[in-house]
Amino acid sequence: MSADKQPPLLIVEDDLALQKQIKWSLDRYESVTAHDRGSALLAFRRHQPAVVTMDLGLPPDPDATSEGFKLLEQMLDIDPHVKVIVLTGQNEQANALRAVALGAYDFFAKPFEPELLGLTIDRAYRLFELQAENRRLQAAQHPDALSGLMTRDSEMLRICRLIERVASSDATVMLLGESGTGKEVLAQGVHEASKRSGKFVAINCAAIPENLLETELFGHEKGAFTGATKTTVGKIETAHGGTLMLDEIGDLPHSLQAKLLRFLQERTIERVGGRQEIPVDVRVVCATHQNLQGQIREGRFREDLYYRLAEIVVDIPPLRQRTGDAVLLAHAFLRRFAQEQRRGSLSFTDEAVRAIEAHAWPGNVRELLNVVKRAAIMADGGRVGCEDLGLRPPPGEAGTAAPEASDLDLRRIREHAEREAIVTALARANGNILRAAEILGVSRPTLYDLMHRLGIK
Repeated sequence: MSADKQPPLLIVEDDLALQKQIKWSLDRYESVTAHDRGSALLAFRRHQPAVVTMDLGLPPDPDATSEGFKLLEQMLDIDPHVKVIVLTGQNEQANALRAVALGAYDFFAKPFEPELLGLTIDRAYRLFELQAENRRLQAAQHPDALSGLMTRDSEMLRICRLIERVASSDATVMLLGESGTGKEVLAQGVHEASKRSGKFVAINCAAIPENLLETELFGHEKGAFTGATKTTVGKIETAHGGTLMLDEIGDLPHSLQAKLLRFLQERTIERVGGRQEIPVDVRVVCATHQNLQGQIREGRFREDLYYRLAEIVVDIPPLRQRTGDAVLLAHAFLRRFAQEQRRGSLSFTDEAVRAIEAHAWPGNVRELLNVVKRAAIMADGGRVGCEDLGLRPPPGEAGTAAPEASDLDLRRIREHAEREAIVTALARANGNILRAAEILGVSRPTLYDLMHRLGIK
């Protein structure tokens, strides 16, 4: 990106002579200036700078640092991605540590070398550009309907395309997968992509006692049983015009399976204690981690209900089988929790990245999210290591899974290896194309060509 196309540099300095000196030494950048916190915030909102140099000692108390730290916090609240370089005459380690902990990109004590400051600003602009590119790539991975799902794994991308295709139909979708694999996210994606006008309503069949589940699903009339003082609409009726998600459908009591089957066939319900058939227009999505075929053989799940629910079956792979996704998601979760916890900029050590790759994640995405959240809270510094994650350091470099031995098509083997290596490198580099190219030992244009040829976004 050329300098004339870059967002401007904001210089915050109350000493006007020094302000002019800094601006003159950095004349290759388009820059705007401010002399106190109020004028700096106005300029920040108006010009949306990529990089800021600022003095900690600002009016009305230029000998203290309170105004500077307050300005630093306010700018990062407005734009967490801005790179703030703190310049101060308050040459104390405590100020440096506090500024970096709040999210400052770097720290310079006055007097400083203009050449060194210029190099630091160059790196800050470059990092800002790469992170912006990474965010654009992530935003382009899916349409809005699947914005809650982040993946680069080829099988998960295939599932996303399947969801997009079936969403506009009225077919019942069954989502199969281990706990924590993202079944509800995909169910919400089906609803969003369907453009149905009603609500998305979810009910967990395993979380509600059997004697209450019928009224939760179908509702009840006033006086239907002791304590029924008013007519209550059930979840199925509530989802009229929208989507109903039946989570953990494998735990649906056998006594309710026939009634659910009748609803799916007739698209009408009767409330408990009622005699009137009520038509309901609803899209049904169900999910389970259980083996329904095994339950059918054991007589615990109706075969006719299974085939009514399984018009479209989607098998969601566990996280350990999604190439590169564990690290990709870990980076995204760490950014989110660092911002929520006001921890400034947090990043994983190389050892932590490899430990995330090596871990089996039996709890899948839910386990990964909880582990990263705990690490974002417990990490002492700006780097998150294996100890913070509660993971063992990997014993050695983990190799990528090889294709099946029976597949001897050399071109397909090579493309498979290239895809696995590129996706893994992109995950390790947190989407940074330049860093991924360095990991792979190729130039950035070569990596772009490979990604284009292999269809990797």
